[in-house]
Amino acid sequence: MLAEYYQPLKALHVGAVCVSIGLFALRGVLRLAGSAWLQHRWLRIGPHVVDTLLLVSAIALTTVVHQYPFVDGWLTAKVLGLVAYVALGSIALRRGRTSTVRAAALVAALVVVAYIVGTALHHDPDPLRW
Repeated sequence: MLAEYYQPLKALHVGAVCVSIGLFALRGVLRLAGSAWLQHRWLRIGPHVVDTLLLVSAIALTTVVHQYPFVDGWLTAKVLGLVAYVALGSIALRRGRTSTVRAAALVAALVVVAYIVGTALHHDPDPLRW
């Protein structure tokens, strides 16, 4: 019964991933540039809405496919990667004291998110096997 929701949930999840990464990269570049655009309401609220959809769709997908973090290795790798991505994103957007630290954290966060996406596409946490 839940299987009928797989394709719409996956489409929502993939779309939210794309928008979330795009907004993160945009916010990172604007932060490095010292842009006042970061104060626009849609850039302060939008990412939270998108990331909520992303998380809800991820949880729903795990239920539909019966694969779970800390049970299935590739999902565990994605969750651990997500923790690293959030930490690096926090440094890139808020906590980094210098623009050099923020830029390095931004690049590192984007590398981590590329790993997460690769792991998701290949269902394998080892990039050497992709």
